[in-house]
Amino acid sequence: MPSLDLRYIAAPMVKQADGPFRLLVRKYGASLTYTQMLLPDRILNDQDYLEYHLRDLSIASDDGLERPVVIQLCGHDPQTIVKAGRKLQGHCDAIDLNLGCPQESARDGHFGAYLLGQKNWPLVEEIVSAMSSSFSVPVTAKLRLCQPSHATLDLSQRLEACGVSWVTLHARNVSARRRRQGSANLDEVKRLKGNLQVPVVSNGNVREFSDLLANTEYTGADGVMVGETLLGNP
Repeated sequence: MPSLDLRYIAAPMVKQADGPFRLLVRKYGASLTYTQMLLPDRILNDQDYLEYHLRDLSIASDDGLERPVVIQLCGHDPQTIVKAGRKLQGHCDAIDLNLGCPQESARDGHFGAYLLGQKNWPLVEEIVSAMSSSFSVPVTAKLRLCQPSHATLDLSQRLEACGVSWVTLHARNVSARRRRQGSANLDEVKRLKGNLQVPVVSNGNVREFSDLLANTEYTGADGVMVGETLLGNP
C-alpha cells in the first residue's frame, strides 16, 4: 500500500497539468498531482521533448509543494514504456499507466482506453508486470469502464495481481466523441473498493467540493480524482 495521500488528486490533463498548474492546485489542497500523459516514444527519441518535461518536473516552490507527483505514461510496447519510465522515475513518486484515454489519437496509436478490450488483457498484464518489476517507484493504472459490466472488476483484479499500488477508475464508458457522456457510474467504483486489496481512487461527478465528499462517502474510495472542474475553480 502506498504511503502517498490519495484523498484529493488532480487528474492528468493533456496540455493542462503542467508544473505551474500542479503547484496551484497543491496550494489549494490537492494532496497529489499527475502530469499530463507523456509519450514514451518521444521520451526516448526526442531530446527536446524529454528536456521540456524534465524541466517541467523540476519546477520548485519555496514550500515544497511540487511533490508528490505521479507521471502518467501511455503506450502498448512494454519495453518502450519501461525504458522511458527509467529515465523519469527519479523525478516522481509513482508512474501511472494510462488505460483511460478515449481520444482518437489513442485509438490510432493503440493505447489508453483502447487496450481495455479483453483480447488486449494479456498485453496489459505484460506491460504492468514489466513496469512493476522495473521501477523503483510505485506503479498505478487509470482506466475506464470495460464491457461487459463485470469486466472492469476482472481487469482491475488482474492489474492488482500484476503489482499496481492503486487503481483509479473513471467510471464512464469509452467514447472518442463524448468523453463525459452522462454521469459516472459510481456503483462500479464501489464494486472495486469492495473487492480489491489495493486502494481505489474514484474519478467522475465532481463539480464542487461537496461532490468530492459525497463521492467518497458513497463509494468508500480511498480518494477522489478531479479533472476539468479544477480548470475553472482550483
